[in-house]
Amino acid sequence: MEKKRRLRLCGVFAHPDDETLGTGGTLARYAAEGVETYVVTATRGQRGRYRDNTDHPGPEALGRIREAELRAACAVLGVTEVSLLDYWDKDLDQAPHDEIIGQLVAHVRRIRPQVVVTFDQAGAYGHPDHIAICQFTTAAVVAAADPSFPGAGEAEGRAHRVSKLYYMGWPAASWDAYQEAFKRLVSKVDGVERQATPWPDWALTTTIDTADHWETVWKAVQCHESQMAMYGPLAHLSEEHHRGLWGTQEYYRVMSLVNGGRTRETDLFEGLR
Repeated sequence: MEKKRRLRLCGVFAHPDDETLGTGGTLARYAAEGVETYVVTATRGQRGRYRDNTDHPGPEALGRIREAELRAACAVLGVTEVSLLDYWDKDLDQAPHDEIIGQLVAHVRRIRPQVVVTFDQAGAYGHPDHIAICQFTTAAVVAAADPSFPGAGEAEGRAHRVSKLYYMGWPAASWDAYQEAFKRLVSKVDGVERQATPWPDWALTTTIDTADHWETVWKAVQCHESQMAMYGPLAHLSEEHHRGLWGTQEYYRVMSLVNGGRTRETDLFEGLR
């Protein structure tokens, strides 16, 4: 009898808390189903806010705090393994492209996931770090499958072909619920204000039912204690509103080697089981 293939999902993100706020329900659901889930985070969020920002410990200390929060949140979500790269928050788009792509390729080849998820090309609300990690991850998925790309001769570095790549997508209803709970999400870059642009519903390819895991996601959110000055309003939401926030998660299937068509998927591993 052929040995059953282990399913592996790898999420690649820019900052601690992206994994929870962006894909927490998805990670929790698949971990509960026995799928191996992996998180690779490019920065430690060193230049982010710290609580109400009145007693900021400095970037190095905040990076250590946020790394610990990331690991705690991932433990709650059931993540198999957390890996951090060593890039600076808010400078990710300035990272040497060959270096960071090479690191991501090494992780993809080591983990050997069938499915990879990351931010969309607009970085959710225009955040340069989110856009950068989308671009770097997409390049790494291509390069990881190329036997001529450096490192492919190593024992754990042999070429690996990812079967499916997804970008996180948010329809208008999800963004409305998200911003009502938090705030209007904007990013000012080069003097220009960027804000969230919902995906057209018809453009989304995949909807994952995560309603049974909203409590797990909320527990993981609370692990990011240094950021709770922003997330605090969530504590006052009703169960109904929590379900509205975390009940489904939507994605755009960038590429798939195993399925296609217009029918909305309900499983990131469709075509692989």
